[in-house]
Amino acid sequence: MSGTLYVVATPIGNLEDLSLRALRILREVSLIAAEDTRRTGRLLQHYSISTRTTSLHAYNEREKTPRLIADLLGGASVALVSDAGTPLISDPGLALVHAARQAGIRVEPIPGPSAVTALLSVAGFADREFCFFGFPPSGPTDRKLWLERLAAQQNPSVFFEAPHRIARTIGDLTNIAGIGRTVAVGRELTKAHEEVVICPIEQVLGRLSSMKGEFTVALAPESSKRVTAVTVSKEALADEIGREIQNGAPSKRDAVKRVAERYGLAPNDVYKRVRD
Repeated sequence: MSGTLYVVATPIGNLEDLSLRALRILREVSLIAAEDTRRTGRLLQHYSISTRTTSLHAYNEREKTPRLIADLLGGASVALVSDAGTPLISDPGLALVHAARQAGIRVEPIPGPSAVTALLSVAGFADREFCFFGFPPSGPTDRKLWLERLAAQQNPSVFFEAPHRIARTIGDLTNIAGIGRTVAVGRELTKAHEEVVICPIEQVLGRLSSMKGEFTVALAPESSKRVTAVTVSKEALADEIGREIQNGAPSKRDAVKRVAERYGLAPNDVYKRVRD
C-alpha cells in the first residue's frame, strides 16, 4: 500500500501559527520535502522534530520527483513544505503533486497560514471573490501587460513582490490604475516588524516605514468606492479603535493610527472625528 503525500502549510513568520495537525504530521511522516532544508530546519528545531528532510526546489524538482514517488509507492509518507505558507502558491511542488496523483497516491492538504488571506482579512474591501496573481514578471513588456490585466479586474487583486522591486511596482501600478485606487500593502506579515498600510495607492510609499521585508499587495477594484471616515459614525470609529486595542495594539495611539491608515486619513483626523 502506498504512502500519503501531505501538502503542509507552515508559518509565514510567527512560528506559533503552525497548527497542531501540521505538527503531528511533520512528526509522523517518513520524510519532509522542503524548499529550503535550512529554513525548515529552524522550524523543526523550534518544535523538537527530528524527521529527516530533503530539498525540493525549483531547480531540482524534476530530478527529485521520481525518487519521492518511488518512496511513496513503497509505503513511505512524505510531507511537502515550502519556505513559508502553503506549498504550490507561488512555490515549488506542482510536479510532485501532479506525479503523485497520476500514480494514484493519496494527496492530502494540511491547511494553515497564507499571506494572501491574512492581508485580505484586514484590507476591508474583499468579502467574496478575489484574484491572485503571484509575482509580477521581470521583463518590462510582460510586466506592463500583467499590471494592466491586474488593474482591470472587477474583484480585488492580490500579488507578492520582492523588497528591491516594491517601489517600482507600486509606482508603475499607480500610473496604470490611476490615483485614488485603494491598496493594502502588508510588509513582514505576522513577524515582529509587521506593517499593514491601507490607503490610496499614490500615498502608500510615503506611509510605509521601510522597503525591507516580504510584501503582499491587494488592489481594490476600480468600481469600488473607498469608505471614508465621513460616512462612518464616531461610534463605529470608536468601536474599531477598541477592537484594535483588544487585538494587540500596544497603545490607544497605535490603535488610532491603524484605524486612520485603514481609511487613508491622518490620526489627528480620527481623533477629532471621535471627539466631536
